[in-house]
Amino acid sequence: MSSKGDNVAVCNMKLERLLSMKGGKGQDSYANNSQAQAMHARSMLHLLEETLDNVHLNSSANPSPFTAVDLGCSSGANTIHIIDFIVKHISKRFDTAGIEPPEFTAFFSDLPSNDFNTLFQLLPPLVSNSCMEECLAADGNRSYFVAGVPGSFYRRLFPARTIDIFHSAFSLHWLSQVPESVTDRRSAAYNRGRVFIHGAGEEMAIAYKRQFQADLAEFLRARAAEVKRGGAMFLVCLGRTSVDPTDQGGAGLLFGTHFQDAWDDLVREGLVAAEKRDGFNIPVYAPSLQDFKEVVEADGSFTIEKLVVYKGGSPLVVSEPDDASEVGRAFASSCRSVAGVLVEAHIGEELSNELFSRVERRATSHAKDVLVNLQFFHIVASLSFT
Repeated sequence: MSSKGDNVAVCNMKLERLLSMKGGKGQDSYANNSQAQAMHARSMLHLLEETLDNVHLNSSANPSPFTAVDLGCSSGANTIHIIDFIVKHISKRFDTAGIEPPEFTAFFSDLPSNDFNTLFQLLPPLVSNSCMEECLAADGNRSYFVAGVPGSFYRRLFPARTIDIFHSAFSLHWLSQVPESVTDRRSAAYNRGRVFIHGAGEEMAIAYKRQFQADLAEFLRARAAEVKRGGAMFLVCLGRTSVDPTDQGGAGLLFGTHFQDAWDDLVREGLVAAEKRDGFNIPVYAPSLQDFKEVVEADGSFTIEKLVVYKGGSPLVVSEPDDASEVGRAFASSCRSVAGVLVEAHIGEELSNELFSRVERRATSHAKDVLVNLQFFHIVASLSFT
């Protein structure tokens, strides 16, 4: 087994062509490790409803389709449930207002590396009649047209003034790139000995914060051009309660403890060179409320209707909390479902298997601590465009 690894460092690759959640339907796939995200999303539906209630309804005789977009849709069923919820809620608003509902269109968007095939296989069939009321009443069927849109949401994806509602959950904490200074050995921000921002130095934290805020600014500029007047956005991303950006909360426990220690194990055992480990960095930043608010206000395109930190809970779903081995497996699978693709690109599949087996062993030996302390907080933003 090579100690150096022959793969190109992730930091030197375009993340847009590489980054994705683990595809397919296997044990470590995102589709089978996103139950916690589903529970967190359900707990925030009342906040999504508030946003949807502020979206303008077109009452003209020949309206264009009502168009909803899920940005960072990934490959599981969660995105489908969200779009179903949006369509049904907006349809009820049309009905209550005595307005004939228009046709509905939904765009599922993610990076080109996303497993769109698995997502589309999960879609229910489109109801094959022209009566929207019957479509909406049909159980187990789809009442909207769909399309996939591959591309980075940090750039334009849609024609101007065509989207009524943007939804994005658990995606905006992913950076467009690892800050260049973090991988530059001559820089004070060089993240020597670490694979994540959690517990790192001040210079490294500043580099990650700047990258996040620059990315969010690009995101807002793109959406401001695409959303219709009277439209809205509902955004959810990992957040933190600490003012210290090196304290990444739940994300820090997921990527900055057992995951970090597993990398160190491989280095100590001579399976991976220290320089190889140092060249890997998780491109995730959990912002504070202030980090997020500064960018939205500086952009000025959107009005903040609601901006809160919301406790989502644990990303792990286990049937037997007292079974340490199940907790360890769940932790490793959760970690691999979101970071496994990057790890494999950096050190190859064989060493990746070695890494995550060590993640599992370490999480198993600290199962009680994992269950108690692995808690995610989210930034929830409801933004309107007038």
